[in-house]
Amino acid sequence: MNRLNPRKLLLSKWTAAAPQNREKHFLVTELFCDEEGTVLEIELQAVMTKRVQRLGWQTLQDDGSWRMGWK
Repeated sequence: MNRLNPRKLLLSKWTAAAPQNREKHFLVTELFCDEEGTVLEIELQAVMTKRVQRLGWQTLQDDGSWRMGWK
C-alpha cells in the first residue's frame, strides 16, 4: 500500500499498473477539497492523451493499480 499525504499530491506523478489506451503516465493536476480543506478527490491527467479523470485520492494507495513516479 502506498502511504500518502493527500495535501502533497498536487503535481505528483503516477504510473498505471495496467495501462489502457496507451495511457501509462499520469499527473495530478487538481485537488478537490471540502469546506474544511480536507482533500476528497483528485484530477488525474494522462500525459500522452491529456485526458482527465476525477477520482478519490484513496485509489492511489492501491499498489495493484498505481505506482508512485513514472516508471
